[in-house]
Amino acid sequence: MREERQPAVYMMSNRKDGVLYVGVTSDLIARAWQHRQKQHGFSARYRCDKLVWFELHGDMHSAITREKQIKAGSRAKKVALIEVENPEWRDLYPELTGG
Repeated sequence: MREERQPAVYMMSNRKDGVLYVGVTSDLIARAWQHRQKQHGFSARYRCDKLVWFELHGDMHSAITREKQIKAGSRAKKVALIEVENPEWRDLYPELTGG
């Protein structure tokens, strides 16, 4: 069994400059897989199946605080976070899983 659980804040999208979903999880790989499989209502409706940004945290409290900060920010601020590390908006899930 995998023991790589670590709190993370993440953003999923359907395409570059498309719909954004901001979330928090203790298991980023499993949660991103659920989005990819359209197991989440928002993901199924808007096809947000690409992991375009994530930030790891040492504890869930700090991750939740950061998620709330990002959600309260403008779309421009969310896009800027993505484009600093991922200007092409590539799907980071394969890199995260080594696949």
